Amino acid sequence: METGIFDRYGLNVVLSREPNGSAIRDKIFRGDLDAAQSIAGVAFSLAMGFNELRCEVAVPLVFNVHGSAITLSAALDPLKIGSGAGLADWMQNRWSKPRPLTLAVPHRHSTHHILLRRWLSLHGMGSNPQVEVIILQPEQMPAQLASGHIDGFCVEEPWNSEAILAGTGWCPAVSSDLAPWHPEKILLVAGEFLREQRDDVAALVAALLEACELCEDRSFREEMISILSLNSYTGISEKILRHSFSGDFVAGGATMTVSDFHLFHGDKVNRPTVDKAAWVLAGLRDIGVLQNFTFGSLSRIYREDLFHSIAHAFH
Repeated sequence: METGIFDRYGLNVVLSREPNGSAIRDKIFRGDLDAAQSIAGVAFSLAMGFNELRCEVAVPLVFNVHGSAITLSAALDPLKIGSGAGLADWMQNRWSKPRPLTLAVPHRHSTHHILLRRWLSLHGMGSNPQVEVIILQPEQMPAQLASGHIDGFCVEEPWNSEAILAGTGWCPAVSSDLAPWHPEKILLVAGEFLREQRDDVAALVAALLEACELCEDRSFREEMISILSLNSYTGISEKILRHSFSGDFVAGGATMTVSDFHLFHGDKVNRPTVDKAAWVLAGLRDIGVLQNFTFGSLSRIYREDLFHSIAHAFH
């Protein structure tokens, strides 16, 4: 809104800040939202009717890839656990709490849930009864970690950076290492909106594609941080946001620097390919949320044809 991009494409956009992916799912289903920035799994949730809420949706754009991390409590010794290889030994020989290791993700159908389960499986903890994964809103995660109510989380930025800068958390793994080029946030469009206002959808995708390109521009970074810090967006301090975009994470006894942590623009990033859809769908199956669901062509949801025609027409 602040950059004037929507105005340049003739769009009258009203932003609605939603608390979580479930709220977005419900409002898309009810018709309260025409489109939304969404976690990737919500598209499949609505298209397949995971929660008996089923409607036509389309994904004509991927906003970004990567941008998430796993954060563990500072009470879990990073020198002993490392990138995760020491987690099983820690749980067997050093864990003393009268409850399982409790880790949070923002949504059952999120890429974060897929990434966290993949990380746990990679280190022999995939089905360990000593581990419990719960659902928690992202902005609550750092405080719950600091209070000791949870022991870690997997989420997008800037919530990892908030815990790291507070000294209450550290990072054993980032999403670009766990699943290179995985989709993070998508543009989710209601089927009715696409059918009835196709020209507006095209203008919206074109405007957001320009916004993605702007976000990738390093000369815009400080202005973007200033915008994101507003209460109408994240309400997070500029210091935390600046840390997030630095790609520096406390990991073990040193600092991990990740050059491709945030990727917002490029054909490989923004194109909603069937391969991206297949990665999400396979991940949801792997973590056990799609056991009784089947679906036909993924190109009915991830609309690479729309992306191609819109990108060609406007650029």
